[in-house]
Amino acid sequence: MRLPCEVEVRSCHLPTLGLKSRGKGVRAVVSLCQAPSKNELQPGARTETSGCACLLVSTMKDRQGTRYRANPGNLKTFLSAMRLAHRGSDVNTPLSTLKPVKTSEFEKFKTKMIITSKKDYPLSKNFPYSLEHLQASHCRLARVDMRMLCLKSLTKLDLSHNCIKKLPATIGDLTHLQELNLSDNQLESFSVPLCKSTLQKSLQSLDLSKNKIKALPVQFCQFRELTNLNLNDNELIHLPFKIGRLTNLRFLSAARNKLRNLPCEFKMLSLEYLDLFGNTFEKPEVLPIINLQVPLTLLEACEQAVLSYRIPYGPDIIPYHLCQDLDTAKTCVCGRFCLQSFIQGTTTMNLHSLAHTVVLIDTMGRMEAPIISYFCSLTCFVNSSDMLK
Repeated sequence: MRLPCEVEVRSCHLPTLGLKSRGKGVRAVVSLCQAPSKNELQPGARTETSGCACLLVSTMKDRQGTRYRANPGNLKTFLSAMRLAHRGSDVNTPLSTLKPVKTSEFEKFKTKMIITSKKDYPLSKNFPYSLEHLQASHCRLARVDMRMLCLKSLTKLDLSHNCIKKLPATIGDLTHLQELNLSDNQLESFSVPLCKSTLQKSLQSLDLSKNKIKALPVQFCQFRELTNLNLNDNELIHLPFKIGRLTNLRFLSAARNKLRNLPCEFKMLSLEYLDLFGNTFEKPEVLPIINLQVPLTLLEACEQAVLSYRIPYGPDIIPYHLCQDLDTAKTCVCGRFCLQSFIQGTTTMNLHSLAHTVVLIDTMGRMEAPIISYFCSLTCFVNSSDMLK
């Protein structure tokens, strides 16, 4: 019976000697074995009690292993728990004999794998379950390999330079994933279920450059831990208007897209680096777009109340189209919400006001971009008229 794991061996005598243990485990294979017989012992070695079991801890540096005598009571509890966790029932497992651990058993502890060609891509065997960093680039993958989604320890996944067209929502099951590189693929969208996955709490770096993405859902702004976002060389017409909620974002690149303007909440970002070069920014509209409804419809008043009082909602509670209206609600400069009734105005903003380092937006040396603002009433619009000149 063998268990691959991380092992730290501590001595209870160290504190009395004024010493401390290393405090760090090493990759090992723990085997439950029969105690060696007298004729198997080296001359002068101590004989174990007949019928006793021992634990053999083998590492890459010590494949012969070091034996530790197992306390029968503790060992019985340990094995019972292991059987319940692994099988759900009691199973009588024969003890293995003492023998060195094979090198191949330590290969399962591999934490990093880099594949840069199709011929090196593993087809007949699984990825090592202990991988923390996996790169599979230039492999002509048409979709995400489902075997990758079983690598629960992954913190970095690089699938750049492939032919992936769609992302499975199950990528969100990689609860420790911090870096995801999907550059140079054929993605056309980024799914809402993936935005609502557990990646919200772990993802810090996302590279979607060199794809065919035309829009990102408003739910994309739920990646609150995101610090680095690369959207270069896509077909984006606009950025998510709630992008200001990415409060940890520090590096943003969206060069060579088709952006016409920036959303109002863009002003809430605090960046170290910003690149919006090569977009088709339009000149600000001279006259605002007025779409006020006075008095408000009952539907609009109810939707504003839901958002203002933070009442939970979802497709299991209200119709799906109402959820979409609430998800895409705009925010007035005064903080109130606008849905169907609003005034839309456009102004320009110097990008240095929100980023320390700014790449010029065109070859003319400009650093200003148009910003769209929304107003819930004529009063808010008049009070903010100076910013729209």
